Amino acid sequence: MDDKGVIDADLNSRRRQMKRGFSLVPERFSTPLPEHFSTRGGFSVAAMLLCEEVLKFLSTVFVLVAFPFSLLFCFRVIPQYERAVIFRLGRLISSSAVGPGLIFKLPFLDRMRRVDLRTFTFDVPTQEVLTKDSVTVAVEAVVYYRIFDPIMAVVNVENANRSTRLLAQTTLRNVLGTVDLYSLLTDLEEIAAMMQETLDSATDTWGVKVERVEIKDVRLPLQLQRAMAAEAEATREARAKVIAAKGEEDASRSLKLAAQEIAICPIALQLRYLQTLASISAEKNSTIVFPLPMDLLSLFRSALLRRCVTSPPPSNRLPPGKNGGDDLAEVAYSSESLLPSSQSAMASPASPPPEPRWPAMKHSYRPILTRGTTISTNDSIVFPLSSTEIVKNYGYEDDNNGDYHPNKSMFV
Repeated sequence: MDDKGVIDADLNSRRRQMKRGFSLVPERFSTPLPEHFSTRGGFSVAAMLLCEEVLKFLSTVFVLVAFPFSLLFCFRVIPQYERAVIFRLGRLISSSAVGPGLIFKLPFLDRMRRVDLRTFTFDVPTQEVLTKDSVTVAVEAVVYYRIFDPIMAVVNVENANRSTRLLAQTTLRNVLGTVDLYSLLTDLEEIAAMMQETLDSATDTWGVKVERVEIKDVRLPLQLQRAMAAEAEATREARAKVIAAKGEEDASRSLKLAAQEIAICPIALQLRYLQTLASISAEKNSTIVFPLPMDLLSLFRSALLRRCVTSPPPSNRLPPGKNGGDDLAEVAYSSESLLPSSQSAMASPASPPPEPRWPAMKHSYRPILTRGTTISTNDSIVFPLSSTEIVKNYGYEDDNNGDYHPNKSMFV
């Protein structure tokens, strides 16, 4: 059996399975009707067949007489994507459509209908649908279909394309009316598959195969959109607050550990402060920075006062330098200047007396302030405490000759 025979057998088998639908396609074309069978007009089958043969003979004679002009009426070209359904005297002459290629038909006797087998697509007009939970939504969909049986598409329905479009609209409303709003928004693929199955079963007797249904858009009422947006915003804010609270809890643990470390070594707080100044001065900003406030320096005031009381006045020059300015590059500081008073007392008697801690701290400011004020892209304005202010506040006074001596009035 050739391919054409297999296709014809499959179509005939599918037609016989459609018991619920009404089909006008004959089941068998090879078995003749009984001779005693008569039509509504009273003509018997034998008379009809005889009349058909006579008309076929006359049509053939006309073709021969009018040759070659009759060829224009006898031959038609059918494209690859089309099939032709031929009626002779109002009856089908074959159980399957003919084509593609060149086909022959008798003039005046045969009528031909072309059927396109390509896939068609159309947009279902916007449908106002009432869901199961009484919410009105506007839905748009797209349907893809094709004709798989040209004879059924011509014989069983007047216009297969128009009928499929109208049926898609009603099916869309019926299917969406059985689901609630949440299912409609979350299960679009399942709903589309349900619509495709319903449409395909309904159009089977028309020779139409619904291949795919897609829901393009679901538009909610404006008030419902606002309510859903407010609910989503509240959910996001609640989640953000939970995350922020968790972050603050973690940060508090880290700050607690840092505070414990600083309590063990107070000088770490000053180092952290210097790092902050360096980061501020290196950025392009317009910040006005007042580093090292007096209340922060008061932490070291008592230690420095005890150092000045127990130690003799320093014989060398103090940080302002020989020129009386703030140049600290000329001053050399030993590692003992940063030692506590107890450790300084254990030093060798021949060594010079230890200097206070403030010159070393002041020496740390110089590179930071230099980098911060010399960058061309920096707009920071830094007001550091001068060495004179530090000296005056920590027990030293200027003798107007560039030398600093202990101010005895502060230790009384």
